[in-house]
Amino acid sequence: MRTGSGRLAVRGRTRAVVGTEEASAARQAGTPRHAAQYTPSGRWLVLGKDGRLTAYARTDAGLLRWTELRPGGPAWTGPDFFPIPGLTHLSVAQGADGYVHFLGRREVRKGDGPPVVDVVHAIQYQSGRPVTEWRSLGNPHQDPEKAARFGVPVAAVSASGRVYVFARNAGGGVMLRRESPTGKWEAWRDLNGNRVRDGLAAVAHASGRIELLAGGEQNVMWWRQSQADGDFGREPNIPLRVAPGTATVLETGPDRATYFWADPQDGGLLAHRPGGSPIPLGGAPAGDPVTALRAVLDGYDCTVLAHRDLDAHVMLAAYGTENEQAGVRWSPTGQHCVGAPALALDGHGRVVLATLGHDGALHVSRQTGEPGLSLAPSMRV
Repeated sequence: MRTGSGRLAVRGRTRAVVGTEEASAARQAGTPRHAAQYTPSGRWLVLGKDGRLTAYARTDAGLLRWTELRPGGPAWTGPDFFPIPGLTHLSVAQGADGYVHFLGRREVRKGDGPPVVDVVHAIQYQSGRPVTEWRSLGNPHQDPEKAARFGVPVAAVSASGRVYVFARNAGGGVMLRRESPTGKWEAWRDLNGNRVRDGLAAVAHASGRIELLAGGEQNVMWWRQSQADGDFGREPNIPLRVAPGTATVLETGPDRATYFWADPQDGGLLAHRPGGSPIPLGGAPAGDPVTALRAVLDGYDCTVLAHRDLDAHVMLAAYGTENEQAGVRWSPTGQHCVGAPALALDGHGRVVLATLGHDGALHVSRQTGEPGLSLAPSMRV
């Protein structure tokens, strides 16, 4: 494997694969099928403490969930359906304890006035286990008109297990609500900001510190904690622009994050580490966040990226972590999808690519044993 160029062999395969008899039996024994409509923001493909992967999606009526029968697959159960009326957006975040947190923006219409908007939260403690009831975290705005303009929440979970929820307020700033050390929710706090757009990107470092990036009309705003579970300090603005809804973030070094987003002028992807210059990555994403994952490939620490292009094709790239300057080569996987693709490592450490098809089903590709990053044919779950 060559590492000087920062490029790895990425081999996508296009043949369709029919699920195994075991997977088919599991589907028939599960709940009635529901067609997925939207991918959540955040990491919607996660690895549980028991080594099983779980995938999530959303419909207009609630949450969908698929779960591997055993670590490494290939059989899955699901989709299980968890109703929650009025959900307009869903974000997924997982803590170091394996708990999966769901943060939703809920909109309920009552009469002829503006809709009643609040943020709701639920938890899944273990793979395949029930999701808790949805609890409202409220809305920081008392005025109904302003409350109706409250933005889309994103979440991060600190090393201590405390959940942090961020969202754009009606005035274009950023609001924070987080759990206290006792597990109770603190009041909403105003982190300020100017003309912030939806599509915030938050990361919890292995150290426990959390940082947040928000794109504005003319620049990028950035907050971070000086210590785990401490207060957030506002860093100087970054004189760059982000295409709304395209930002994502990955920890690529100790307490060091790399942000990825689409340039609003030419549409190509960029990588940026605060304090440095943006690095063009090419590609032509369709307006979703790029998906980023760190994985060991051929013995090297690598970053794997996936995105949906303007024709809904799934594109994949891999390179040595923080070596974007050497060039990034995008390869088609032969798959089409709705919303952003997802990446995760399975219970055997293999890269897994998950997508939602136009048929409303989950499709999964898994890394083979070939050199570089080679994916087996996609399987419809």
